[in-house]
Amino acid sequence: MKRLALFVVLFAAAISGVGCSGPGKGELFWTPAYTAKERQDQIARNWDYEGKQAVDDWDSFWLLRPASHLTIWNVR
Repeated sequence: MKRLALFVVLFAAAISGVGCSGPGKGELFWTPAYTAKERQDQIARNWDYEGKQAVDDWDSFWLLRPASHLTIWNVR
């Protein structure tokens, strides 16, 4: 019985020290770096950027833009 109690205490200490656990704001687990809203915003920005690149590739494939040595993604 003492071993079980020791195991439970050590297991609880290990779980609470991982950085992704703890009660608060109605959530049981969350990532320590970003809130759910911030993470969703990151994903939406990435999808937007990937979509713009896909459109750029499609236009380049069908030669829908005038010839140039620079791309529309060039940063000055």
